[in-house]
Amino acid sequence: MLIAGDIGGTKTLLALYDAERGPRRPVAEAEFASARYEGLERMVEEFLGQHGAQARTACFDVAGPVIDGRAQLTNLPWVLEEKALCSKLGLERATLLNDLQAIAHAVPQLQADELRTVKPGRAQPQGAKAVIAPGTGLGEAFLVWGGSDYLACPSEGGHADFAPGDALQTELLGYLRARYARVGYERVCSGMGLPNIYDFLREAGHATESPALAAELARAPDRTPLIVQAALREPASDPLCSLTLRCFVSILGAEAGNLALKVLATGGVYIGGGIAPRLLPQLEDGAFAQAFVNKGRFAQMLEGIPVHVIATRAALLGAAIYGLRQMQAG
Repeated sequence: MLIAGDIGGTKTLLALYDAERGPRRPVAEAEFASARYEGLERMVEEFLGQHGAQARTACFDVAGPVIDGRAQLTNLPWVLEEKALCSKLGLERATLLNDLQAIAHAVPQLQADELRTVKPGRAQPQGAKAVIAPGTGLGEAFLVWGGSDYLACPSEGGHADFAPGDALQTELLGYLRARYARVGYERVCSGMGLPNIYDFLREAGHATESPALAAELARAPDRTPLIVQAALREPASDPLCSLTLRCFVSILGAEAGNLALKVLATGGVYIGGGIAPRLLPQLEDGAFAQAFVNKGRFAQMLEGIPVHVIATRAALLGAAIYGLRQMQAG
């Protein structure tokens, strides 16, 4: 039996799999609030105890870099080590993957109904593929053709320096530089980045804040869902949230285009994470595509690259795919 998990800064998904049922039909699964636990081991023990199950192998994807079998999560105060997980949980093998690398493992096996195309194009056979995922943070990864299959490669490109694409974003960069020692894309293109954009637009006077929403935000432990909900529900009556979302979508388009250039993603760009599936109309209205292709002499090449939103829990699927392959290989 394999236990696989998608460990995020906000929530963790755990699931049990066996080789016969495969990666799309878990034996059991559950969701946990990550911050309620001091570490992964206690969470896994609780999950296995709830289902009276045992596992001999594990594959967990984590929101952070994995180096030499060790991961210090970016947005959660956990340090995970493969050897320690084996020892504490009685496993024969434990594997840690970067969460975007896990999504990348799933990309070649995604089905048509698990994707939503937000920018048409023509994918080149065996061309590199790029993955970008705004969630709690901003993750990136890519796939390259290995001769018989795609190889999934991790990246921490979401922490690269933010480059403004217009005058408004230049103002935003100046505003954030006064707050932070440096400004990476995650500061403006993630769940934690949306409130940064909102605060800037409000304080710079670019749009008026709703008094009712201001009161809600003051009480909320996480302002991002409220900002997104207000922008989607009442774009005309809440111009500040609406402008925040438009700015976010434009920045996401620009960084998706940057990633496509960096890895020459002629096989397509895939957007994961929890935010994008909720923003399909905004991603399809032209602003995203305009920012994506706005790359000077390379605009024509980017015009031909398709962009898809992943509409399934691809990180957990990818961890299961990789873990089952390892289990079957012995």
